[in-house]
Amino acid sequence: MNADDVIANRLKHLAECLDELRSFSVHARSFEAYRANRMLRRAVERTLQVAIETCLDIGSHLISAEGFRYPETNREVFAILHEEGVLTDQATECLLQMAAFRNILVHEYVRVSDPIVYRVLKERLGDLEGFAHEVVLWIERGG
Repeated sequence: MNADDVIANRLKHLAECLDELRSFSVHARSFEAYRANRMLRRAVERTLQVAIETCLDIGSHLISAEGFRYPETNREVFAILHEEGVLTDQATECLLQMAAFRNILVHEYVRVSDPIVYRVLKERLGDLEGFAHEVVLWIERGG
């Protein structure tokens, strides 16, 4: 499988994660409803983690395929894509925050804040959609 196929498959997976998150958002009509449903909270947390990791994976594959400098950290994946003109300033800032949020979900899960996760679910899914859109535009422009 070549890099374009891998990226296309990951973009499809990201779209599936975002669809799942939108479905979860319907069930979390209010913060109180979200907080009262432990299974929903765990599903949202895990799906957000996978969605962000999928963005990082897409970015890493794009960096490798284009021969950009190697990222030393997850956050650097988005920074390099910005340096190379793949991502806008605004998208980069949002995605750097998402990378930090992912680290909390993975490594500091004991201190995950329900209000923050709920806010990401309700207000920040567009950041991940925007990433996919900017990657597709980059590919369509021929890199």
